[in-house]
Amino acid sequence: MSAVWNHFKLETESCPTATCNVCKLSVSHGGKDRAAFNTANLIRHLKNKHPAQYSEFTAATQIKTWSQPTREAMLKNKEKLPKDSDKAKNITAEIAEFIALDDQPLSVVSNVGFRRLMEHLEPRYELPSRSYFTDTALPSIHNKLRDHLLVMLSKVSAFEFTTDIWSSSVCLMSLISFTAQWIDSSFNLQRATLNVQHFRGSHTAEHVKQAIEEMLNSWAIEKERVHVIVRDNARNMKRAMEDLAVPSLGCVAHTLQLVVHEGLLSQRSVTDTMANARKIIGHFKHSPLAYSRLEDIQISLKMTVKRLQQDVHVRWNSSLYMLQSILEQKRALSIYTADHNLPATLTASQWTLMENTAEVLVPLEELTREVSKETATAADVIPAISALRRVLSREQTTDQGVRTMKRTLLEAVETRFAEVEKEPLYSIATLVDPRYKDRYFTKSDHLRFAKDSLIQEVMKMEENRVASKEPEAAEPVSKAPRQGAGSSLGSILDEILEERQPEAQSVSTTSADVQVWIYLSEQTIPRKSNPLDYWKTHATQFPSLAAVATKFLCAPCTSVDSERLFSAVSNILDENRNRLSPDKLEMLIFLKKKTCTLFGSLRVKVELHIEHMEEVIYQFFAI
Repeated sequence: MSAVWNHFKLETESCPTATCNVCKLSVSHGGKDRAAFNTANLIRHLKNKHPAQYSEFTAATQIKTWSQPTREAMLKNKEKLPKDSDKAKNITAEIAEFIALDDQPLSVVSNVGFRRLMEHLEPRYELPSRSYFTDTALPSIHNKLRDHLLVMLSKVSAFEFTTDIWSSSVCLMSLISFTAQWIDSSFNLQRATLNVQHFRGSHTAEHVKQAIEEMLNSWAIEKERVHVIVRDNARNMKRAMEDLAVPSLGCVAHTLQLVVHEGLLSQRSVTDTMANARKIIGHFKHSPLAYSRLEDIQISLKMTVKRLQQDVHVRWNSSLYMLQSILEQKRALSIYTADHNLPATLTASQWTLMENTAEVLVPLEELTREVSKETATAADVIPAISALRRVLSREQTTDQGVRTMKRTLLEAVETRFAEVEKEPLYSIATLVDPRYKDRYFTKSDHLRFAKDSLIQEVMKMEENRVASKEPEAAEPVSKAPRQGAGSSLGSILDEILEERQPEAQSVSTTSADVQVWIYLSEQTIPRKSNPLDYWKTHATQFPSLAAVATKFLCAPCTSVDSERLFSAVSNILDENRNRLSPDKLEMLIFLKKKTCTLFGSLRVKVELHIEHMEEVIYQFFAI
């Protein structure tokens, strides 16, 4: 509505005159026909009779005049953008981001639909060829990121790595991964994907050793700075690390897989029941009609419509999920069997056996989830195994029919984790984690060995500090209240913590003994707290002990980082891109892992020829 009506009033919408609010004069605003109404007379009245109100009207309207563009301007708008212009470089960078982050094939820039889209969005932009993105755009970003990562790695004194080997199902290609973790000077955990390298030939220990050596050399990382490499439990991997003369640990998740596998196979009644459950689920998996009938029953029972979950041999926790899913549909399945046939039936005792089996496996599944988290470290292993031993050794009313399986699980845990408290990489990490300290060791001689090892590490750090003449300080550590746990395994951890108090010991005259004794005598922090936040706050109180913590608390306890990496690789190397070269595959996965934060969170535009790329990448890696 025109601003002139702020100064006039209409009796009705069809009235040919309007009344001035100032002088109350009736002014015509067009002919008698509504289609001819206008505001020209009203504006003229304000201009001639009421200058002040006319000024208000003109200020409110802010009339914009339109001028026809010149011939030169029209021709300029049709010209193609120069390739070195800021806008063209920004668009090209956005396309490179699109390819890297969304797992797009490099051929997307040649597709007709994509080119038509770019032509519609910016007709002046000339889309570069596929070879430009392949040979120039993406490698330019990759090389800059790699160079700055090299600078960062050169300043790190101790690394933890994970490695694994993966074979593609869509082409004849095997890849070996190499990921790194470390804690920086600000007590922040840093991660980097270093390599997803083509692994040719047989997977022998010698070939694995050579591949690891090549990757370490390519990043200028000496063996002395390798704190530990987390690998799977295969003999070739273990032998390769021994030949390479670097510390290594087996993946805890893989070890738990072997433990549960032994337990489930130990009792015939359990294996038979699970085999029947697989047959029933397989029946619904292969028959859409059967699934439709089951869904109708779920709806009639007002249940949430869910599909039954099949287990996978290489993931033991999928067996638990299978049992839980079929137990959840017990009523629906009972109604289904009344009218339809199934390839197997479950007796009342087998239903009870499945419930009891699931009850036994729940703490193991919880432990698997905990150690597979990105924040899990080697410090979590000893407390978790101590709690698991206690859970499996307790007699429960739900043990009927699964006692043999439960006993076998406990024996497998005792066998496969027998040396866990003797391993300094685990024991020292547990001691320097302020959530656990010395409260979860099961044998006193193991604890004494762990403390002696810790004191030796602290003394080494003190020697280095004396050489660099860094100041030291020692202040009492502030106490933090404990938090309760909401899970079965967590409740056992709290129970152990309440039972075991710090041991009284004579204080030695050495600074290392003093730091360790004062630190261990203090109360633990809540389990949900971040141990790195603790050391960030108390680094000035226990400087040498804090340095040991930065070395040991960055060690992961599983090779999950590498497995997650291969999940990302499978999204890039698929049926549509099964001829992608290993070098380009490694470049794309490196960019995807490195640019997710850079492009996604910071929304920094990576220009192909940006002058200040160094500052941008530094900000990215500092997150």
